[in-house]
Amino acid sequence: MIEAILNELEALKHKFDEQIVAVNSANAVEALRIQYLARKGEFPQYFKKLGEVPAEVRPQLGQKLNELRDYLEAALNAKKELFGQVTRGPKVDLTLSGIPRRLGTRHPLLKTLDEIKSIFIAMGFSVESGPLAENDYYNFEALNIPRNHPSRDMQDTLYLSDPMREEGETYLLRTHTSPVQVRTMLKQKPPIRIIAPGRVFRKDNLDATHSPVFHQIEGLYVDEGVTMGDLKGVLLAYARKLLGRDIKVRFRPSYFPFTEPSAELDVWFPAKNRWMELLGCGMVNPAVFDMLGIDSEKYTGFAFGMGIERVAMTKYAIDDIRYFYDNDVRFLQQF
Repeated sequence: MIEAILNELEALKHKFDEQIVAVNSANAVEALRIQYLARKGEFPQYFKKLGEVPAEVRPQLGQKLNELRDYLEAALNAKKELFGQVTRGPKVDLTLSGIPRRLGTRHPLLKTLDEIKSIFIAMGFSVESGPLAENDYYNFEALNIPRNHPSRDMQDTLYLSDPMREEGETYLLRTHTSPVQVRTMLKQKPPIRIIAPGRVFRKDNLDATHSPVFHQIEGLYVDEGVTMGDLKGVLLAYARKLLGRDIKVRFRPSYFPFTEPSAELDVWFPAKNRWMELLGCGMVNPAVFDMLGIDSEKYTGFAFGMGIERVAMTKYAIDDIRYFYDNDVRFLQQF
């Protein structure tokens, strides 16, 4: 096989020698270079054949290829010196100043998300994801949200199929990333320690604090002996790492169907001189564990969820959620 390749290389060199003799201009030199040495030229294709020959003859073929490449380049360079460099359009004045290029930066939402992920990953949480289009079971039923719960109202949920039909599954755009927690608990036995970031959708009117498309990150920790004290410790450490050790926080009692007891974590927002809700949280409702086949007598856990936009607004003192989606360079350049 190598003899055949060497014969082909010799024939290639002979053809090149005949062509270069006839070259009579700088443009013809460039055309010949492209024909033989360009990425898809005739000669570079032979380097691919090194992997096809036996290992013991590869050095011999490699040496021959390097010698021929040097020969072709030397002959072309000699012709270039004879005719001068190829001219393609107007000459470039190298003394002129270059055109400044503005470099882009990470979007503030992505910067905030990256920072939140890094905090929880450092605490031992892994990152999970799931589909944007969900069915009713993962988005509602498995989370202990009954059919008459207000969050099922079509004014809040963007349904992809009729929720009132008697037969068949109901599909919708997920209203939170909690379905990722459900899917994880169905496929993985405790201990579980995950966060689930992603886009979510609700039928909200766009204003300074609401958007029909926004981002959430939810967390879940399930193991033996997990307590409300663990929940408070994790979230307090998170808030201090994200917003500074001097941040003022408070937990307020709340209600969520999938946690019991439930709470909301507020942070003091100096720019507004008031408390702002940062996230919702609570101990996983035993009814959720029972529906998913996890022994609620043996395992406990906590869950939490927050909007990335709300966190970014708090962190960067932004008072209108629409700034994140306007693609205004003046706004984005500040980050």
